[in-house]
Amino acid sequence: MKQQAIKGKLFRQFSAVTVIAVYLLILIGGIVRSTGSGMGCPDWPKCFGSWVPPTDVSQLPADYKADYTQQRVEKNKKVVSYLTAFGFDDLAYQIENDPNILKEEDFNAVKTWIEYVNRLIGAVIGLLIFGTFVLSLKYWKTDKAITVLSFLAFVLVGFQGWIGSIVVSTNLLHWMITIHMLLALFIVGLLIYVYYRSKRSDLRISLEHPKRIYALLIVCTVLTTIQIVLGTQVREAIDVASESLARVDWIKNLGFEFKIHRSYSILLLVLHVIVVQKLVVRSKVETILKFPVRFLFAIVVIEILTGVIMAYFGVPAAIQPIHLLLGTLIVGVQYYVVLLIGNKNLKSNTAE
Repeated sequence: MKQQAIKGKLFRQFSAVTVIAVYLLILIGGIVRSTGSGMGCPDWPKCFGSWVPPTDVSQLPADYKADYTQQRVEKNKKVVSYLTAFGFDDLAYQIENDPNILKEEDFNAVKTWIEYVNRLIGAVIGLLIFGTFVLSLKYWKTDKAITVLSFLAFVLVGFQGWIGSIVVSTNLLHWMITIHMLLALFIVGLLIYVYYRSKRSDLRISLEHPKRIYALLIVCTVLTTIQIVLGTQVREAIDVASESLARVDWIKNLGFEFKIHRSYSILLLVLHVIVVQKLVVRSKVETILKFPVRFLFAIVVIEILTGVIMAYFGVPAAIQPIHLLLGTLIVGVQYYVVLLIGNKNLKSNTAE
């Protein structure tokens, strides 16, 4: 029994580290976007045909641009055939006829190494998730869902890598970047759930009106997810604006989606104030619930502040990845709190 407890603790610690590492990768991905380093490596999984990228353009052949453009064209033919086979004819047509896909950037050593570090960290994340799966095998006899979901997370990381290769081959096609990010959020959700599931039998929480608060948290999570989708649309609009305008003019030239995204944050702030009032101010709940709720409210406030800075100070490059990280972190913490409140061991202090 003691050995089982030790293995369970090891699994929870390892899976928690893996979740944190995935969020680190999301931050690095934001840095890649804000610095324009997404095409720092024009091929995948290698970088300029090597596992260790060059540091100077003199290390590349004179016709490297044409060579890597042709490689992307060949890969995109396969992608188009897959999309057509599954009935996504419009998406296939867009990839096949988008002239921007054929553009090749000049070599930039800094951007190359930023993207390369992003890929290295991604590889480490893959190993961590594989380790989570290996450690989850101890639950096979007692809770198969933990093992199955850990394996699914590992499989999805491989699929995420393939999606990343398409992001490169399509020269950072906007909707492909959005798919790439949403899949990362789904993987985080799986990892958070297996972490929670491995410890849920040990949780004992008392709460007033749990069903009402549970419903409120579900609403917050759904609305925040919608806000993130709106944010991806704003980011796509910024990507378009960045092609022809100076950074200080990006916000002024955004459309209606930005105004919705900006105003929507006020609603989310009000809802989270209500959550804090019910779970922290007016309720006597255990630290295991009170701490993540306080943390959730803090990152919601900071996220809104970073949005204000971006809107009124010309979208500073240093703030963009932080804004992205906090947005994804909010959803993760919300989801974890929802799991805690929905725990079968939760006891109601009052009649519903």
